[in-house]
Amino acid sequence: MDADVIVIGAGIVGAACAQALAQAGRRVLVLDARIGGATGAGMGHLVVMDDNAAELELSRHSVAQWRELAPRMSDDCAYSACGTLWIAANDEEMAEAERKQQRLRAHGIGSRLLDARELASAEPALRKGLSGALEVPGDGILYAPNAARWLLTQNAESIRVEHAKVEAIEDDGTLRLADGSRRTAPQVVLANGIQATTLCPELPIRPKKGHLLITDRYPGTVHHQLVELGYVTSAHHSEGDSVAFNVQPRPTGQLLVGSSRQFDTTDPAVEAPMLARMLQRTLDYLPGLANLNAVRSWTGMRAASPDGLPLLGKHPWREKLWLAVGHEGLGVTTAPGSAHLLAALMTGATPDFDAAPYAPRSLREFA
Repeated sequence: MDADVIVIGAGIVGAACAQALAQAGRRVLVLDARIGGATGAGMGHLVVMDDNAAELELSRHSVAQWRELAPRMSDDCAYSACGTLWIAANDEEMAEAERKQQRLRAHGIGSRLLDARELASAEPALRKGLSGALEVPGDGILYAPNAARWLLTQNAESIRVEHAKVEAIEDDGTLRLADGSRRTAPQVVLANGIQATTLCPELPIRPKKGHLLITDRYPGTVHHQLVELGYVTSAHHSEGDSVAFNVQPRPTGQLLVGSSRQFDTTDPAVEAPMLARMLQRTLDYLPGLANLNAVRSWTGMRAASPDGLPLLGKHPWREKLWLAVGHEGLGVTTAPGSAHLLAALMTGATPDFDAAPYAPRSLREFA
């Protein structure tokens, strides 16, 4: 045996799984093909989401874990406790802000309603005429590629990383690598995002392409992560292309601008019409962005499951295989919660919260 557990994928989810398993006393081998994925392409937000109870439970546990890790993380992880402002453009969205506050409060998550005057004072760059916002101060951001690398240095005596491409997972759990060699372990974790379907074609995971843009350095332009309250409906449709206002103030003073969603394409090219649509949405909220210099734009592929929840647990019929895939746009946020849940299941411990909503427990979840 090459290890107690082999983790396929060294992105933020795979790295968190390796760290949690090592913390539980397992010797872990991480195999990574170094082809890049959502960890390097995404926004790196740490945000409690409440589209449904299971998403809220996973994200709140995870954000709390990130806050506990933050004081120990290396500076290049660029953690910032900037909080999130959920922007209400009108009275209807302000009513949703109030409902959101009630949902968060019921789970012990602090937040504060801002009226139009308070919002203008908190974020002067926003356009006039907005109705207000819900501030969630416990949210934050980080630089996910470096955070993933940092996680792999924790419990370093128990984690070994090998740069290798897995070509196949055989019926007995043996991994066949691209160079023809094999690796074996009693348990295998599949945590390589959108690439997971090349090894498990039965997984019900679809690519969701996203565009991002980053500006030059303009310190103090924006102070919180800014997200429109229409984000849930505009950006999380199960079908069709969409855009939503989402801007982060990076610790460098740059603004990271999102977001867009496109299904069923794996073309990495930046598409001018989609980028223009996304930027126009941003200008609706931050008109001054038109005067700033952009330095780069790029795309990435999120791995989306049918119900929007990650698949965390034992594969229904591959005996040694465990799944940590399908996180869509919340992989960075929910990596530590996903990892601790999976590690508990794999070692026979009791998870901190109910694992059932994320379990790939029946064939109905598979395409």
